[in-house]
Amino acid sequence: MRKKVLITGASRGIGEAIARKFAAEKYDLYLTCLRSGDKLLDFSDSLEQEYDINVNAFICDMSSYKEVEKLFAHIPDLDILVNNTGISHIGLLSEMDAAEWHRILDTNLSSIFYTSKFAIPLFLKKHEGKIINISSVWGAVGASMEVAYSASKGGMNSFTKALAKELAPSNIQVNALACGVIDTRMNQCFSEEEKAALIQEIPADRMGRPSEVAEMVYAISHMPPYTTGQIFTIDGGWR
Repeated sequence: MRKKVLITGASRGIGEAIARKFAAEKYDLYLTCLRSGDKLLDFSDSLEQEYDINVNAFICDMSSYKEVEKLFAHIPDLDILVNNTGISHIGLLSEMDAAEWHRILDTNLSSIFYTSKFAIPLFLKKHEGKIINISSVWGAVGASMEVAYSASKGGMNSFTKALAKELAPSNIQVNALACGVIDTRMNQCFSEEEKAALIQEIPADRMGRPSEVAEMVYAISHMPPYTTGQIFTIDGGWR
């Protein structure tokens, strides 16, 4: 039987690239998104046809415990969980309202508690499993004007390390991948001048590609079982 992977936030950008990589490697997929249902369905159909695999697509608000619980009612078996769902907020903390703060924290951080809670029993049945959390370099050093986002990713890093210790005796690995500047829609809020200035700070002299993140996620999923509790980085030498 083919192995199965759940990838959240898979309708575009990094999540889409990760889904395509695992599809090419003949994994069956569970994919989620919140607002791009038609696009995700079309993408899922194309992956099924191109790679001859099974793909199940779901509209799911990953910040909602009840919706994640309903999602896992349709997932009887799982080998890898990739927590990719994430949103950002750029602005002064003093001008940020409480609702937006909670939206960032619930989407980026609470969601990985929900998915991990329901994935762990599936992993325990087979005494193996992988959880890979998509983090950010800002989770380690923080970013001005992105306090909530930085806090959520810092929390994700600590969550990763703590859960890895908890699950290591059960042969379940938990790791994270901290991304630098990746060429996705999340960075469209910046002007071309701002992007150019940012790229000048990156030794690789460019933004990363979603496909490169996908390759790294796949590599992490195939590292030896002794590799757990790690925060890997892909940032072109930036941080």
